[in-house]
Amino acid sequence: MHQHGTVFWTASANITHQRNRIDNLTFGLIQLCRRHRDGSFSTRATRQRMLVEFSKTLRSLGFRPQSPYSLKPKHVDALIQEWDRRELASGTRKVYMSQLRWWAEKIGKASMIDPSNRKLGLPNRRANPANKAKELSDAEFALIDNEYVRYSVMLQQAFGLRKEEAIKFRPSYADKGHYIRLKGSWTKGGRPRKIPITHYLQRELLDQVRKFAGTGSLIPFDKKYIHQVYIYENVLKKLDLKNLHGLRHGYAQRRYKQLTGWQCPKAGGPTRKQLTKQQYEVDQNVRLKISQELGHNRTEITKTYCGA
Repeated sequence: MHQHGTVFWTASANITHQRNRIDNLTFGLIQLCRRHRDGSFSTRATRQRMLVEFSKTLRSLGFRPQSPYSLKPKHVDALIQEWDRRELASGTRKVYMSQLRWWAEKIGKASMIDPSNRKLGLPNRRANPANKAKELSDAEFALIDNEYVRYSVMLQQAFGLRKEEAIKFRPSYADKGHYIRLKGSWTKGGRPRKIPITHYLQRELLDQVRKFAGTGSLIPFDKKYIHQVYIYENVLKKLDLKNLHGLRHGYAQRRYKQLTGWQCPKAGGPTRKQLTKQQYEVDQNVRLKISQELGHNRTEITKTYCGA
């Protein structure tokens, strides 16, 4: 009983200390994020960082909302105008708007913000015609001297995993013989999914990872996820290995060819308009399958990976 009281007192003291160091709005936004734990760890951390940034921006513009529930249309307009003034990229502004809508929704004011980005002056994002697919060679993998990081990156390439999924990967749970399964706590949006094992090199990699990690994950037992992210990023930064999201593009394009028999448009294959009716039906089914393997719930996203 005494121990529980001590823990409660310590937690309360920490919250009080934190509140004394920051303004009411920022503190309230942090508490709002802690109450509504939507999405993965990475998604929640990004959301909190952005909302805290919104609070700082409002203060710099002369506004002093006392809590998240004080949000008004004038605050929304001021933020949008400030982003316009800074000439932020449309993609960045759209991400900001999604977090601003999240804030409004959680305080019961979702109708305050128009659901259409176009009406807010934000154009629809167009798929980049450039092929962002990336594939690392054995020599490049050999340069990654941290084994945890190296196996995470290899899994990203072999199965199209996101960074968080590859870092949290636990082979004793994930490896089911003919497919891997990902826990919702590893994935974006908290959606568990399965990815088939279709190549002997994937099988060999999983055997290596299982031997290395045993019953653990690709986070050292004495580290937390956020610490391993820091290590992962620093190891790759020193090797100038950037844009590893391109490994997901590469996976999608390899799967497309494997399942259809021809290259996708981004890799030099025919566009969808050039396909026969039968090929188009195959293309539709394959794009849905790839979308599901990548952890998306709509086929439109495959335009970004495979082209149109």
